[in-house]
Amino acid sequence: NEEEYDRFYRALIAAPVVTPHGFEADMVFEGCMPIELLAARGRETLRFGPMRPVGLVDPRTGGRPHAVVQLRREDAAGELWNIIGFQSRMTFGAQREVLRLIPGLQGANFHRFGVIHRNTYVDGPRVLDATLGLRSRPGVRLAGQLTGVEGYLESAAMGLLAARFTIADLTGRRLDPPPRTTLLGALLAYVTSAQTQPIQPMNASFGLLPPPPERMGRAERKRLMHERSLDDLRRWLG
Repeated sequence: NEEEYDRFYRALIAAPVVTPHGFEADMVFEGCMPIELLAARGRETLRFGPMRPVGLVDPRTGGRPHAVVQLRREDAAGELWNIIGFQSRMTFGAQREVLRLIPGLQGANFHRFGVIHRNTYVDGPRVLDATLGLRSRPGVRLAGQLTGVEGYLESAAMGLLAARFTIADLTGRRLDPPPRTTLLGALLAYVTSAQTQPIQPMNASFGLLPPPPERMGRAERKRLMHERSLDDLRRWLG
């Protein structure tokens, strides 16, 4: 409820954090923002992020909670649970105190505390060609997260494209990149030719796709972009 959230929020923004080492670049990917940095943007920020309560109703009261925490089961016995979206630079002692303020976790035992994971990726627009090949090493392609995408599906997509381009090379065929109207093509274009600097890892989203030429409502626009993407992907696969 709101009172519990306020107590958690106040403890979170006051908690001590680990200072990055001198050799660590202090760059944070927007999609994996530490919860204390999100909270520092404002009291309500977490409620529009990892603690968003929209669409959830408490079956005991019929009301909607002020904020929620999502737990993901990690083992068959149901004894290990992961808190989703709670990357953190808080010290381990602070995490123990702050997270136990969440209702239901007052007596939790923590087997592993939250940390910030490192994303290693190349400056794609500078080093990759349009088929994920290294400009400096013809015949070598990169795949997965290393290309500059974020997410499991996105990483698998870059692996799929790298494989198709390589098979085409080995069989003496020409394979053009998928159209930018498809998410495969849009992600590929981003990691190989984005103009933003420094380049940030990218998730698949409608924002990468060129909008329809006509003005229309959001739902209709997404539907048309979806149908256009599938049609263009089928033609490319053919």
